[in-house]
Amino acid sequence: MRLRIGFRLLMCLVLVASGSALAPKSLRGEGAKPPEISEPPPAEPAQNPAAAEKSKGHTAAPSAAPEIITDLSRLPAPVARTRERLLGAARSGDLQQLAALMTDSMPIFSFTDDKDPVAFWKANYPDSDGIEVLSIMTMILEAAFVHVDQGTPQEMYVWPYFVRMSLDALTPQQKVELFRLVTGADYKDMMKLGAYAFYRLGISPDGAWQFFVSGD
Repeated sequence: MRLRIGFRLLMCLVLVASGSALAPKSLRGEGAKPPEISEPPPAEPAQNPAAAEKSKGHTAAPSAAPEIITDLSRLPAPVARTRERLLGAARSGDLQQLAALMTDSMPIFSFTDDKDPVAFWKANYPDSDGIEVLSIMTMILEAAFVHVDQGTPQEMYVWPYFVRMSLDALTPQQKVELFRLVTGADYKDMMKLGAYAFYRLGISPDGAWQFFVSGD
């Protein structure tokens, strides 16, 4: 046995020294080709996860402190018109009026498969037959807002500004504004999540209503 092992080892050394080592075989019995050396593919530009999530109405961890805007004159005319139409419908107390504004493209109102916004709102707020959601919308649109993802396809005006704020960084005055919208229990839950997760509303610069949604 030792003679056989020694003979095989000697043959391997001879083959390696002569440069005639056999190519490894693939599972199909074909000679495996040596790997080609090529330049690595260019890295794709990193996508801003917060921008991508906000474009869908989802919650994402804030990346930087935004400019909090209270001056409505800074809204582009199409955005200002859409905001006024939404406020008018919400103040009417008629869910159908608000739903009627979901015309050209359906804004996101739920992260479920629901197709009927009025039925969805009534199911979520049965004690008020859905009217409570209209009150929430008025409070959202009367709050300060942020202009996010400028110069990208996800550019948008979003209410309330807490969407892009770190809850840990809120001042006492800002917490007062937050507690107009959520309860203390809601606040604790959102602190665990790491971001504001109650209702938020987005309008793109061309005036298209993009979402009015809560949760994640």
